[in-house]
Amino acid sequence: MKVNVKLFASLQRYKPEVFAGQVFVVELPEGSTLADLVARLEIRANEVKVMFVNGRARAEMYRLQNGDEVGIFPPVGGG
Repeated sequence: MKVNVKLFASLQRYKPEVFAGQVFVVELPEGSTLADLVARLEIRANEVKVMFVNGRARAEMYRLQNGDEVGIFPPVGGG
C-alpha cells in the first residue's frame, strides 16, 4: 500500500530532498502501523511527539490504510 507522508520541523532531515511539510509517498506492506512507518523512515521513536492520520492524532499502533495522509511532528522546544 502507499501512504502520503509529511515530515515537519527537525524531522525533515530524514528526507532532505523534500521540503518540510511537503508530501512524499512511502510504500508499506498491508497492515502496517504508524510505528512501522517511522521504522521504515529510520526515524528514532524518541524523536516523534505526535502523528496525524488524515487530520486526526493517532497512536503508534494505528493501522494505516492505502492512501492515508500522515503528518509526523517532533517534540517542540523553546520557551
